[in-house]
Amino acid sequence: MIIPALHRQVVPMDNQAHRNLRVKPMADWRIASALNSAFITASEMIDACREYPIVFVNAGKDAQGADQVAPVAVFGLSNQENLFLDGPNWRATYMPAVLRLYPFVIGRLDAEQFAVCIDASWSGFSQTEGQPLFDDKGELSDLGKRVSEQLQNYEVEVQRTRNVCARFHELGLLDPMRFDLTATDGRSFAVDGFMAINEEKYRALPDDKVLELHRNGLLALLHAHMISMRNMQRLGQWKMERLDKPAANG
Repeated sequence: MIIPALHRQVVPMDNQAHRNLRVKPMADWRIASALNSAFITASEMIDACREYPIVFVNAGKDAQGADQVAPVAVFGLSNQENLFLDGPNWRATYMPAVLRLYPFVIGRLDAEQFAVCIDASWSGFSQTEGQPLFDDKGELSDLGKRVSEQLQNYEVEVQRTRNVCARFHELGLLDPMRFDLTATDGRSFAVDGFMAINEEKYRALPDDKVLELHRNGLLALLHAHMISMRNMQRLGQWKMERLDKPAANG
């Protein structure tokens, strides 16, 4: 899943053009400074809910023209704002998979074909340092094989997540929501453009639907989402701290 705010120069990984390319360890997460949210898979929601608000956003239409929604972990309360950055460091223990996989990503070649791609703009690529992508014969190195397998597994999880969200949507559980924040000094902020579970509609679900969600493992995901919304308050606190820094330094 290519994210323009993160993957700036996506090219297919090639055993000729990238034969001598090496990958250094990630040391600076400021490459994600303009990323105020990121897609997460359903399998990540239990871990992610401890640290990020998880909301749902419009994700276009499927092949049949039906509306799609997708879960995202929220990093900031304004456009191009990432409050999880502290200099080059990330302020959370759990890192969403799309970031853990960076600078690698699956790219669509056409309606049927995909390719393992890299963000060629990333400064962590080198000709002399780090782990190689290919061996001397032009075959994938251990790193290249591992990344390819991880990306394929990730794409499977992406499809599963689409199905999960489609079920939430079919049950009518998602409503547009708004988060309002008022600081102690009177400053106020609002975040909208996202959807969340309507708890009244959730509590009104027939017992057979609740049992279905439980048996399918989806009930735990609903609870993870609802728990995660408490993390909006922490983002609000971080935003106020960031806004106060210039005045404090002045």
